[in-house]
Amino acid sequence: MPGVVATLGFFDGVHVGHRHLISQVKAEAGRLGLPSAVITFPVHPRKVLQADYQPKLLCGYEEKLEQLATTEVDYCISLPFTTELSRLTAREFITDVLTERIGVHTFLVGYDHRFGHNREEGVDAYLSYGNSVGMNVIQATELRVEGENVSSSRIRRLLMSGEILQANRLLSYNYTLSGKIVEGYQVGRTIGFPTANVKAWEKYKVVPLLGVYAVRVHFRGETHGGMLYIGTRPTLQNGTEISVEVNIFDFNEDLYNESLTVEFIDFIRGDEKFGSIRQLVEQIHRDKENVIERLKNG
Repeated sequence: MPGVVATLGFFDGVHVGHRHLISQVKAEAGRLGLPSAVITFPVHPRKVLQADYQPKLLCGYEEKLEQLATTEVDYCISLPFTTELSRLTAREFITDVLTERIGVHTFLVGYDHRFGHNREEGVDAYLSYGNSVGMNVIQATELRVEGENVSSSRIRRLLMSGEILQANRLLSYNYTLSGKIVEGYQVGRTIGFPTANVKAWEKYKVVPLLGVYAVRVHFRGETHGGMLYIGTRPTLQNGTEISVEVNIFDFNEDLYNESLTVEFIDFIRGDEKFGSIRQLVEQIHRDKENVIERLKNG
């Protein structure tokens, strides 16, 4: 094999910044007549080094692979991150892993990327190490949106403040949450809004700001409009546990123990405590009207 043109990263969310980097990898690969590749880690590196670390993720591993596939890169190489790998210097990583194990011909480094045990080293050092083993190292250009670089942490902040439209723009697709339907309090059906309680498959996935959302619900190959609630149900005084419940429009099948995916379209309002059940029900009716309107335009 003549080698690949590659880049490396965790790629949480596979957002527009990652896609900008991967497009540069593909362009260079096309110029050289070589395959393009993305090298990524199945588990967050910090989680490997710090067992009690609770990462906030934009996507699970399978979801990340699905999104990477949409970039049409030739290869996605999964590199298990280990404590042994973390101890390698940048020079050792370039020599032992990128060159000898993977066969990287040309390596594109993200504009702010650092790797190796001695993370203070930058592109100039990588260039030198690459030259010593015959590997070309290129610093990729950055992508700025509204004056800021695009990062997974920026998108997490947007989701956790309810700014769904902007988060979706930076992701290049609508944020989703997938999970199994579990037994809930079953209060919704008594007030005319039966809900399915969603327990997310990916325990580290970011849960957006508490409140009500316009969503599309994907289930058994079909798509339905819906209204999602994330919160502690303060009006019903059910404690402090956060529940994720979706009311699927024009749908009355039993979903218990099934799995579904909710696709976030827009934020409607924050979580509130109402003075009575009646006030809550009146607000939910208004929410549904707003959700239907947003789904028409979304």
